[in-house]
Amino acid sequence: MKLHLETDAVGSVVDGALEPLRAAAGGVYRDEYVTVLRGPVPPGREIVHTPHFTVHAGEPLAVTHLLDLEDLDEDLTGLLQSELFEPGWVRGAELFERLFTGIVITCSADPLVAWESFYRNTIERQEAIGGHTGSAIEQFRPVHDHAVDLVVGESVLELGSCFGFLALRLAAQGRAVTASDLSVGTMQLLGAVAPRLGTPLATLVADAGHVPAADRSFDTVLAVHLLEHIDAPHGDRVLAEAVRLADRRVIVGVPYEDVADETFGHVRTVGPDDLSRWGLATGLSFEVHEHHGGWLVIDR
Repeated sequence: MKLHLETDAVGSVVDGALEPLRAAAGGVYRDEYVTVLRGPVPPGREIVHTPHFTVHAGEPLAVTHLLDLEDLDEDLTGLLQSELFEPGWVRGAELFERLFTGIVITCSADPLVAWESFYRNTIERQEAIGGHTGSAIEQFRPVHDHAVDLVVGESVLELGSCFGFLALRLAAQGRAVTASDLSVGTMQLLGAVAPRLGTPLATLVADAGHVPAADRSFDTVLAVHLLEHIDAPHGDRVLAEAVRLADRRVIVGVPYEDVADETFGHVRTVGPDDLSRWGLATGLSFEVHEHHGGWLVIDR
């Protein structure tokens, strides 16, 4: 899953931006679009009860939950999708991101403690043998496994890294990793959590189509589950920028979907013909293959 990416990704509203590290006083997260409350369901105005959430009528949208720190991991994506978004109780990537953030930061008086639990739980469950079969963690594990296997060299840039789980995994191998995203809040969050995990890395706030770095600055440049979130002209700029920045290899990974999943902010579908066309346009050596989605690998 990727909350994301080339839009602001996580937190509470200040002039439209989201702040993941602002405390949710009293277990309440509130912005101009949503209210999230951790605690018993207040009486009246309930629209629906699900196994983990209650949705309340009124403006703005209000959701109650009783999750705690142990429950926080990337599988929260699946809970929200299956219980609220797929049945149609809530719609839209913007609300998804705000609800996700509100649930996490209402689980602790210290938002950094809540996010650290989210990261640690996700990483531990990614590494667990057997994993959470069918969960978001289980679905993304082979994608990240494959991306790691494709990386060459010691210096790596990940474009549109969002929470940065792939970047953290590469940094844990001893590589020099830079995670980049357009979202200031997401990069602040990753920069704050990574040292607490013992895996420091560099973060960079940048549009993936215009990165302030010199030509061929990184051995490998990654754009994994990014291009489905942005329109075609922007995607072409991102691919050109990745080629400019890579000294040895560009790795593009995309999901294969029949319909773009709006819950996760997908705005288009990408198929193998698109990947081949992008590879041909670079004039470089490339190959396209399938592994839990599509992959384009470009080499100098």
